[in-house]
Amino acid sequence: MKNKLLIPVLLLLMVVSSACGSQANKESAPSPNTAAPASDAKDSGKVTYQSEQGPVEVPANPKRIVALTNAPNVLALGGTLVGVDQWTQMNPLFTKKVEGVEVVSEADLEKITAQDPDLIIVGTQMKNIAELSKIAPTVVYTWGKLDYLAQQLEIGKLLNKEKEAQAWVDDFKQRTAAAGKEIKAKLGENVTVSVFETDQKNFYVFGDKWARGTEILYQAMGLKMPDKVSKDALGPGYYMLSQEVLPEYAGDYIVLSRDLKGDKSFMDSEVWKKIPAVKNNHVIEIDTKSATYSDPISLEYLLGIFKKGFLGTE
Repeated sequence: MKNKLLIPVLLLLMVVSSACGSQANKESAPSPNTAAPASDAKDSGKVTYQSEQGPVEVPANPKRIVALTNAPNVLALGGTLVGVDQWTQMNPLFTKKVEGVEVVSEADLEKITAQDPDLIIVGTQMKNIAELSKIAPTVVYTWGKLDYLAQQLEIGKLLNKEKEAQAWVDDFKQRTAAAGKEIKAKLGENVTVSVFETDQKNFYVFGDKWARGTEILYQAMGLKMPDKVSKDALGPGYYMLSQEVLPEYAGDYIVLSRDLKGDKSFMDSEVWKKIPAVKNNHVIEIDTKSATYSDPISLEYLLGIFKKGFLGTE
């Protein structure tokens, strides 16, 4: 699916390659990852995958995958990576899972060739796609073309693991919907949640599909965002804020994405301390480095944090 704003905002627009009340709103924030269309037709170990750019003949069961985008989705389905983008490799949730896997970019044609891949996955915005296609069958995805669940199903189709992907989707939808009902039963049907992120200098608030668990909270659980968040962040996906206006965007609960080992002096400010959610101890902190994808591994990790934060359970 996938530049540095903390290790998120400027940084993670490149993840997309792989994831503010002013003019500054137009600065880039980090992005989640998403996928594209479908596949079929078997012929001696090959299938014709119907990609968004047309049919591509790929291995029926790829064994050596270079994923420059959507690598976490591949990992979630047990796919074997021989090349991975640096942003996935740097994410604490995946570092051990890709230990020993070559870190590559679309510019590393020789390094990619040396891995002898039988499938390459890239983003639409990447360079050298034609050259990569000469190395191995190359499938291109446009970030944001499909939602986070459809993305996983699409990777399942590509890897001949559609049943496994569908089983996870069905189970995840059931579990998150149940958790959402439990949260609303405990905290009220109209409880609101805001998802903020900070890199110490800037603050961002997110809509319903910008990783950081936004898909879980707003789409899967059906929780509400404050009106001001909906007005300013829902369309573009994120909105840049100054610290002074944070209270205007704060919900009954705040999910705060930040570097958990970084500076947190902003928490000592009067603006922050006077926010009702802060005073009520309704702040759920998540590590930005582990929260910038919307693949099953990341989503399961965040679901556990949210169930504990809202309900006291996991």
